[in-house]
Amino acid sequence: MLEKLDQIEKQALTALEALEDEESLLQWRAEYLGKKSVVMDAFNVMRELSKEERPLVGKRANQVRHALESALEERRAQAKQTALAQALETEQIDVTLPGRPQLVGRLHPVTQTMRRIYEIFGQMGFQVYRSREVETDDYNFTYLNMPAHHPARDMWDTFYTDHEDVVLRTHTSPGQVHAMREYCPEPIRVILPGMCFRYEQVTARSEMQFTQVEGLAVGKDISFGDLKGTLSDFARRLFKSDVGIRFRASHFPFTEPSAEMDMECFICSGEGCPVCKHTGWLEILGSGVVHPNVLRYGGYDPAEFTGFAFGLGPERITMLLYQIGDIRNFWRNDLRFLEQF
Repeated sequence: MLEKLDQIEKQALTALEALEDEESLLQWRAEYLGKKSVVMDAFNVMRELSKEERPLVGKRANQVRHALESALEERRAQAKQTALAQALETEQIDVTLPGRPQLVGRLHPVTQTMRRIYEIFGQMGFQVYRSREVETDDYNFTYLNMPAHHPARDMWDTFYTDHEDVVLRTHTSPGQVHAMREYCPEPIRVILPGMCFRYEQVTARSEMQFTQVEGLAVGKDISFGDLKGTLSDFARRLFKSDVGIRFRASHFPFTEPSAEMDMECFICSGEGCPVCKHTGWLEILGSGVVHPNVLRYGGYDPAEFTGFAFGLGPERITMLLYQIGDIRNFWRNDLRFLEQF
């Protein structure tokens, strides 16, 4: 049996030297190293050998198998090099063909809008302040002048958690109190961007989760006029147009007085169209003078300090900038939509 194994090894290596392509190498492997190959047969007949012969034959059979496997790998590498050399000599490369373009990623349209918002308010001296998305009931409502009995709480369609008094924030306004408590008694100017969550029906104009950018300025002798000037300048910079701006009286529990800001419809120039519901105006944000109770919760004395706050939705603004008719497009992850930006 040992002589037979020596003969098989010599025969297999001789046959391997003449092979050059992958198909013939696969056939050689099946013949000499496969499950039914002559080398594997040596292991099958070991049960018929004497106790003295078994270890000798087993050792030699393993040596032959390892030798053939190593020779096969070496021959495969040589065959690949030979094929590559032949291809370089015989095949031609057309250097005039255009190159394959690399796909370049894009920023999400809402991210682009938010970065533009950061830039504009940064030029006005506002800092970006990050606050948490999971809040306590006190920060989300009570410290914003909405105690437990306040009816305005029903307007926010809040997501409550299994933990008592812990909610997913319904607006970025809780960050106002965090910022005031951190910087008090110094004057502050911050914007607070982030994700908000409300249990609302998903439609073309509303989503269950969305981004907001809250703004807050606190200092001495800050008036409603400062609010109007800041927001009017922001709108004209953002939309890059000297469009008309108007403020409408409104109500928010955490500001007094409160106002919503409208911009003259850029589609119809104020004449009236379906986008502006034929009013000639588009609402872009809510705002107001910080309520004295909110200042107190933040640590400021309302007899000495005043401030203004505002909140805007980047998704809605992005819809206005690019005339997008359905807010759900921002979350569908459809490349046909996203690649337009």
